[in-house]
Amino acid sequence: MKNFLRTLLLLWLVLFSTLIVKSQDFEDVYHMLQESKILDDHFYGFSLYDLNADKFVMDVNGSKHFTPASNTKMYTTYAALALLGDSIPGLEYVERGDSLLIWGTGDPTFLHNRLDTRVVYDFLKRTNKTIYFVAGTMRNKFYAHGWAMEDFEAYYQPEISTFPIYGNVVTFRQRGYNHLNTSPRIFQKDLDFLPEPKKGEFELSRSFRSNNFWMSKRPVPNDYVNEVPFIYSDSLFVKLLSDTLGKQVNRLTYTKPNDTKILYSCETKNLIREMMLPSDNFIAEQFLMMCSWKQFGQFDTYLVRDWMKNNVYKYFSAEVALFDGSGLSSYNKVTPQNNVDLLVLLKNKLPDEKDRFRLFPAGGIDGTLRRTYSKDLGEPFVFAKTGTITSVYNQSGYLITRKGRRMAFSFMNNNYIDDRASAIRKEMAKIITYIRQTY
Repeated sequence: MKNFLRTLLLLWLVLFSTLIVKSQDFEDVYHMLQESKILDDHFYGFSLYDLNADKFVMDVNGSKHFTPASNTKMYTTYAALALLGDSIPGLEYVERGDSLLIWGTGDPTFLHNRLDTRVVYDFLKRTNKTIYFVAGTMRNKFYAHGWAMEDFEAYYQPEISTFPIYGNVVTFRQRGYNHLNTSPRIFQKDLDFLPEPKKGEFELSRSFRSNNFWMSKRPVPNDYVNEVPFIYSDSLFVKLLSDTLGKQVNRLTYTKPNDTKILYSCETKNLIREMMLPSDNFIAEQFLMMCSWKQFGQFDTYLVRDWMKNNVYKYFSAEVALFDGSGLSSYNKVTPQNNVDLLVLLKNKLPDEKDRFRLFPAGGIDGTLRRTYSKDLGEPFVFAKTGTITSVYNQSGYLITRKGRRMAFSFMNNNYIDDRASAIRKEMAKIITYIRQTY
């Protein structure tokens, strides 16, 4: 009887140790992925990396290429940290007698309704010199390759430019029963009613070829606010700046001298956070413009992509193909392993965990993950960038388990019917939360 009990105990210990090994090998998580009916009907990939052990511990389709959507902004973040330094260049200028000559740096914060620090504005407002704007030459287009032209009036797709102003959008705010105020105010005269009354919901639109805006003859919803991109030009910039400063700004063709000065507007990491948490496309694209200006002395974002390819991506496990800085382009392709490679580089670049996590949405706290996760044991445990466009939903970032393990992960979903996005998001959160509570 004793021998039987001893044998039974030994078998139980072997079985228990086997279960521990399987648990440590994440077999249970593999099973969750394989059995998920929600993940079964589309293409997904999942890579999980143990930052403490410095190795991949899980991988499903991790070497396959996916459309990253706004996961692209992680790559933009690394470029900004590597090439820009601690501060954002807000203005390049030189003084010549009673003249002040200014050049753009690509800074997206100037007169932006959320981001402007007033540093550049106050400098220009207070000067008693005559201001001359010297236009920069932009070698890339105002839209990146793969952007949807039909989204020209969508708030998330402003034009790229060398010297942004007001975020390159017109902000419309409801004032009264059927009235909108514009900011900048100069566009008020360009707002009119649609030629024919429209049935249904209130609409606001812009001409494809001009900065003419129309609103439908319907009651404006209370507290209505909308941002519509305007068509950017150097002449419009001068007009807007003159109106805002209340004094004449002139255009000038002038070869840039070697003794220009730089006026800095804000901290680089603060602007990265403003890009990453709400997933701001405009800031992302202008980051590449600023990196190009800083590193190469010209506005050509493909030079930044080449720099990243030659200095960063060549060490990655698979090829990286990115055509913009925001993720709007459907041409972009990366693998889950690429995303993890980048997250490891960001960890090395910003070893202070609090400093690094501050740049990512925190699950259950802020940004695009505020409603996706709940706190566990009273604290957030996921710090990740989302990526969402039609038939694409991704999360890539950092995970802290209950046992204190630090993980980097990339969970990518492509090619599903778009109305399933909510179910996919919940399924991902369930699996990531399970890893948090189990490991």
